[in-house]
Amino acid sequence: MSVFPFEHPFLSGLTGDREIAALFSVEADMAAMLAFEAGLAAAEGAEGIIPAGAAAEIESRIKTFQPDLEALNQATARDGVVVPELVRQLRAAVGEPYATSVHFGATSQDVIDTGLALRLASAFNIFGARLDELVARLDALADRDGAVEVMAHTRMQAAIPVPASRKIESWRAPLLRHRAAMAGVREGVCVLHFGGAAGTRDKLGAAGAAVARRLAVGLDLTVPDTVRHAERDGIAGLASWLSLVTGTLGKMGQDIALAAQSEVGEIRLASGGGSSAMPHKVNPVGAELLVALARFNATLLSGMHQALVHENERSGAAWTLEWLLLPQMVVGCGTALRTALSLVETISFVERSD
Repeated sequence: MSVFPFEHPFLSGLTGDREIAALFSVEADMAAMLAFEAGLAAAEGAEGIIPAGAAAEIESRIKTFQPDLEALNQATARDGVVVPELVRQLRAAVGEPYATSVHFGATSQDVIDTGLALRLASAFNIFGARLDELVARLDALADRDGAVEVMAHTRMQAAIPVPASRKIESWRAPLLRHRAAMAGVREGVCVLHFGGAAGTRDKLGAAGAAVARRLAVGLDLTVPDTVRHAERDGIAGLASWLSLVTGTLGKMGQDIALAAQSEVGEIRLASGGGSSAMPHKVNPVGAELLVALARFNATLLSGMHQALVHENERSGAAWTLEWLLLPQMVVGCGTALRTALSLVETISFVERSD
């Protein structure tokens, strides 16, 4: 066992997804936060909030900035958030007379939540491509094996013979719905978070909206109608969508594992897992993993809904809960899609012999 099996030296071979996990690495996290700070300086410089020279100097220094990670670690233990120490280091790197222009009018949550939005945009691109490819592979499976007759089961009991295409469609159709829903989910989370201390952009006055628009354009995000420091329905909606995707793939995995049982034999696995005691077995490892990940994300989903209780204008507790849960759900969904893509390539439906 491991505290975090998605990145464990050998468990990650089963549960991991390097492409998605990389979006939650310290390098990706830092790059996204620095992109916010550079974009903020550029937007504020253009709107005359800070001197043009300050904006240019901040952007230049950020390009070569190397954070002191140990200091960030220690400060986060004290402050509960990394941004105060990060801003202190950035201001030291920029130096006088422009140090006070760094992070002007922003707050820690602006930096962290916008950084997350930038990384989630990349995750959505990966999810979309994988969903499209998985649907295409299921279409190919249906073209090849769809006419094969298999036994339908209702309440775990044999019902009537049906074509394999009926079973394949029950896997495929929900994926199409999730793919169609993804645009709305993305719209709810890939937004700019920029409200300052308590969501009013108080230090920017009448220029606040203009700065926000410039910053959003620079980061390829949208500006929501309201500052979403404490409005977490978009993040909760993402968690729900992730659970729907993994749940659908878990249903597919369960069906495949049951049909591949020796005494059923309606699905043949071209490859599978071995046994240390019974070398004749071909275990449905990929199918079982899909079931496990479906249950995993369904479990974490309730925690993400708990994080909707975001008191007043900012909640340290609810916000921290999101940090604990959401990355695992995103990686879990990525792993499930990756696994499903491989699994579909290894299965074939077998004609019933009776």
